[in-house]
Amino acid sequence: MVTTTGDAVRPDAGHDGAHDHDKDYLTADKSLLSWLLTVDHKRIGLMYLASIIAFFFIGGLFAILIRLELLYPAGKLLTDNQYNRVFTLHGAVMIFLFLIPSIPAALGNFILPLQLGTKDVAFPRLNLASFYIYVFGAVCLVLAIVAGGLDTGWTFYTPYSSAFSEYPNAMLYSTFGVFVLGFSSILTGLNFIVTIHKMRAPGMTWRKMPLFLWALYATSLIQILATPVLAITLLLLLFERFFAIGIFDPALGGDPVLFQHFFWFYSHPAVYIMVLPGFGVISEVIATHSRKRIFGYVPIAVSSVAIALIGFLVWGHHMFVSGQSGVASVIFSFLTFAIAVPTAIKVFSWVATLYKGSIRLNTPMLHSLSFIFLFVIGGVTGLFLATLATDVHLHDTYFVVAHFHYVMVGGTLVAFLAALHHWWPKMFGKSYNEFWGRIAAVLVFLGFNVTFFVQFIMGTKGMPRRYHTYAKMTKEMVTEFQFYHKISTFGSWILLAGLLITAFYLLSSLLFRKKDVGPNPWNAKSLEWETQSPPITHNFATDPVCLHGPYEYDEIDRSADKGH
Repeated sequence: MVTTTGDAVRPDAGHDGAHDHDKDYLTADKSLLSWLLTVDHKRIGLMYLASIIAFFFIGGLFAILIRLELLYPAGKLLTDNQYNRVFTLHGAVMIFLFLIPSIPAALGNFILPLQLGTKDVAFPRLNLASFYIYVFGAVCLVLAIVAGGLDTGWTFYTPYSSAFSEYPNAMLYSTFGVFVLGFSSILTGLNFIVTIHKMRAPGMTWRKMPLFLWALYATSLIQILATPVLAITLLLLLFERFFAIGIFDPALGGDPVLFQHFFWFYSHPAVYIMVLPGFGVISEVIATHSRKRIFGYVPIAVSSVAIALIGFLVWGHHMFVSGQSGVASVIFSFLTFAIAVPTAIKVFSWVATLYKGSIRLNTPMLHSLSFIFLFVIGGVTGLFLATLATDVHLHDTYFVVAHFHYVMVGGTLVAFLAALHHWWPKMFGKSYNEFWGRIAAVLVFLGFNVTFFVQFIMGTKGMPRRYHTYAKMTKEMVTEFQFYHKISTFGSWILLAGLLITAFYLLSSLLFRKKDVGPNPWNAKSLEWETQSPPITHNFATDPVCLHGPYEYDEIDRSADKGH
């Protein structure tokens, strides 16, 4: 992939660990203060990683409570108010504290400079500031739990969020927390765009960049352009709530549908903040572990940018039943169908890459194949919601819940697991137990499908989402829905088992395994595999020069892999 020239290790007065740059970043300076004040992108990425995993398990705990509650038609675990708070916090924690930052902020921070062949991001101190802004926003959001809990749903819909409730401080903390989190997202996106434009290794043209970087670039565009809309919307919401200014609340002369327009103008592009980096991950993993040049490099790269741009034009499909004009609904329906085209290009290219490849069914590849299967289901079921006639029936049912989870969890979470396993040897210089990795990948796949596929059936039969009880339906419906809810809850236990096994063997690899991998255990072609594992503080001992693209696999690579 590279040749090296010159001495790239120049002490940087503002860079943590500059005096021992020849050591890997984990051992350069292990004091707590050195980690808290570091500007090393790798350490910042790991601090993000630890934080988002902690919040993932908090959000997952809320999910288990929801599934346990719905085992019985009348509910025996939570009151109706408690249930509202649990599903609201599950959504808010999962989306704002895990799904949005999981791949870009955590793994993107670690991998992006390595793939570019540079020492760090363009603004290292701003990168550290972004992390602490994220932590501050997360603390504010978690304070909502202490203050009594939020019960508006993760979308903060008015008039629920604008009307005074039993716990007004919870609304203040959560809204302000999400407002603050937006700044972390914006600054991270800005940092990535500048780094990609200005700090690529010599010889790395746009057509030689890994597709993971293209995905992060498109994601960063959305973060910069869309996030300010959410920030302004939440600020207006706070003004209305605490100063009685009529903006969204009809009791004050406001328009609640206006809030939906503002919120979804950000939140539908935010779907691609979560999913686009996952697309980039799948491109990396499939090419590397099938030992084959990626099929359709340019269409995949261009489709990432196309998804980012078209994503701004489809927010109205969330409001087909909100009273918007028929003409607007038809236009939004058409645009929603249109955005499926660049996504289909990616799926076709991945399948074509797998064709006649030397496929290694290891843990990263199993998660990637799982991603393709789950995301295709999420995408196809989205067409039913994009169709005006069927959306009227399916709106606010469990069909929407299942579709959303197939896209977000089946997409972002599974891609995150693929990325974590793919780059784990690079991040820590240690391998994990491949046997248990495969077992966990299968359990996650099976558990996810058992949990959510039956929810499509429930939705078509009319089971509404967000309901604490379904005991007052007809006897036949109660019996049928309870059967489906039992299956879904059982599936959530399988999914939980897969995730717990994953956490166990990854932590075990850190605690009990010696550094047993070389710089390039996958025999990959991109730049991050040219440095040692784990990387030294300044990434590369000498300046890398890019000579060819990141997917230059040929028949020799596949033959060698089969022989091995």
